Amino acid sequence: MKRRTLIAGLALAAVTLTSNVTIASERYPSRNITDVVTWSAGGGTDVINRVTTASMAKYLGTNINVINKPGGVSGSVGLLEGYGAKPDGYTFIGLSESNVAAAVMGGWDNRMDVFDYFIVASSPDVISVSKNSEFNTIEELVDYVKKNPNKLRVGAGSAGSLHHINALAFEKGIGGEMNFIPYPGSSRSQNAALSGEVDVVITSVAEQNQLIQSGDFKALATLTEEPFTVGDVTIPSGLQAYPALKKHLPISQAIGFAMKKETPREIKMKVAKAFASAMESDEIKNYARENHYQILGEFGKTANARMARLESLFSWTLWELEAAKVNPESLGIPRPE
Repeated sequence: MKRRTLIAGLALAAVTLTSNVTIASERYPSRNITDVVTWSAGGGTDVINRVTTASMAKYLGTNINVINKPGGVSGSVGLLEGYGAKPDGYTFIGLSESNVAAAVMGGWDNRMDVFDYFIVASSPDVISVSKNSEFNTIEELVDYVKKNPNKLRVGAGSAGSLHHINALAFEKGIGGEMNFIPYPGSSRSQNAALSGEVDVVITSVAEQNQLIQSGDFKALATLTEEPFTVGDVTIPSGLQAYPALKKHLPISQAIGFAMKKETPREIKMKVAKAFASAMESDEIKNYARENHYQILGEFGKTANARMARLESLFSWTLWELEAAKVNPESLGIPRPE
C-alpha cells in the first residue's frame, strides 16, 4: 500500500510540475527579461544585443534589460552567470564567436552545446593604427615587426577571442613576434589605440567604422580575402598581401545571444518568432547597413551548427598556435573538417 501511495504521489507531482511549466510557458513573458552580455559596454556584441533586444521587446511585449558582465577568459564571467540562471526564458546570454574558446582557455568546464543560439550578424576584422601612428601601410608595420620582435603592442579583446586569434594568426603568417595586450572588450582596446597605450588594434570593421571614417584610425588591412570599403576608404586585404595568412584565416564573426538548452521549447519558439520579426525590421536592417554588418538571422539547428563549427575551429587553432591551456581533445571537441 505504501509503495502504491508513493508511486501515486510521484505521478501526481510529475503531472503538477508539467502543468506548471506549461502554464508558465503560455504566460511567457510575464515580466522583464535580462540579457547578460559577456563583453564590455560599447563593443560590437553589446551594441548588437541592445539594438536587437530593443526591437524584439516590441514583439514580446516586455522590456529586455541589457547588463554587461565582462571579464574572465573569453567572456567566461558572463557565460558562467548566464549558465547559472534558471532555464525559464528570462535570461539571455549576449555573446559572440569569441566565447567558444572559453573551455580551451581554462575559463569554464562546459562545451558550448549547453546553449541554443540566435545569431544576428557578422563583420570582418581589420588591423588599424591611430592617425598619429608612424605606420601608413601594412607593409611598413610588418617590416617593423620583423626588425623589432615583441616591441609592437597589439590591443584586442580578451585571450581566446576572435581578435586574439586573428592577432596570433597574423603574427604567425608574417613570421614575426608581437606583444599582445588583452582588454575586456573591443571598445577598451580601441580607446587604448587612440590614447597611445597600444600601437595597433584588431577589432571588426563595424566596431571601427566611425573611427575610420572620422580619420581617427588608419585602417591598414582587413583579415579577409578581398579589400573592404568603408565610406570613402578602401582597406586592402591582408591575405592578398601575405598569402601565408590563409593557413588560419579568414574566420568570421557570429554575434547574438543564447538561451539555456533546458529552456522549455514553447518559450524558445516565442523568442524565435520575435527574433525573426526583429531581423526583418527596418531598424535592424538600417543599423546593419550603416555599420557594415552582414545580417545572418540564424536560430535553431543552423545557429547551433555554426557555433559548434566555430568552437571546433577556435579551439584547435588556439591549440596549434600554442595559445590554449586545455587540449580540445580532452574536452571532446572534434577537429575542424
